Amino acid sequence: MNKFFAILGTISLSMLAAACSDTKTAKETATTETAGVETAAPANTAVAGSEKSADNASAGSATAPQVEGTKTITLSNGASVTWIQDNAGNKLNPRSLFSDASDSLYNSLNMPDGIPASVSTFLVKVDGKYILFDAGLGAFGGQLMSRLAALGVNPDSIGLIYLTHFHVDHISGLVVKNDAGNDAKAFKNAAVYAGKVEYDAWMNDIPKNDLQKNIMALYKDSLHLFAFGDTLPHGVLAMDAVGHTPGHTAFQVANLIIVGDLMHGYALQKDHPEVNSNYDMDKPKSAESRKRILQYARDNKLLMAGMHLPPPGFAE
Repeated sequence: MNKFFAILGTISLSMLAAACSDTKTAKETATTETAGVETAAPANTAVAGSEKSADNASAGSATAPQVEGTKTITLSNGASVTWIQDNAGNKLNPRSLFSDASDSLYNSLNMPDGIPASVSTFLVKVDGKYILFDAGLGAFGGQLMSRLAALGVNPDSIGLIYLTHFHVDHISGLVVKNDAGNDAKAFKNAAVYAGKVEYDAWMNDIPKNDLQKNIMALYKDSLHLFAFGDTLPHGVLAMDAVGHTPGHTAFQVANLIIVGDLMHGYALQKDHPEVNSNYDMDKPKSAESRKRILQYARDNKLLMAGMHLPPPGFAE
């Protein structure tokens, strides 16, 4: 496991620039992807295109202390869910990320500098227990730990972590350095739940997977694999959202659906779910999942939470 951060260091420097810089715009930094890595340049532009966000969502009322980069609402079952922005500064995903979109379609958005987005995690408190959905960027500039501290949440109090998929910006935050300088669990008491399809693909089929293997090995004593359709602890439903990755998973909690990386450009893809991002590993399946889950959310009047939705991370 001591090789973990050495492996991180070999990953494209463009990810570090994208995740950590608050000053570069989407015009200044190109979007790149390596196996298991997603990155696009942050930008110093106010968020737009997030209509029907949590600020006017009907699903619940704000209940959390005012902590920068967070927003908490109450769900229909009395649980609370807190959006936690894991990236520093503002973020735009550039036009080049959406090669499926025609120029005329993209230009109709009037967002020449890029589409507002984020890198986000979500913390649900239900039945007095904490569930964290994805763990964010970690060593790549992640803000999760500092924002948990500002919320008064000790990482040791988080008992469950549910992973949407294994890309670096969703699992790197599972690892920290301990006082001896060795790799250690960031969440010492958490059981980690991952989809079996996703786990098997990264362990056996996807190249450049050392980081994923090392993280899963670190949590091997607390790792649980689930199948699509399983109901996980505290009534969380695991849903098939494959396409972005082989086992990409959405989760439903009461009237909330956490859609993971179903959309990287909400302002574009909410009305044009046929448009993929270049990060989607199987574009036809990704488009099918996006159409199906967006319709499911509409039919069931669910609030959406997405790891790359624009702040504050929620949308109807």
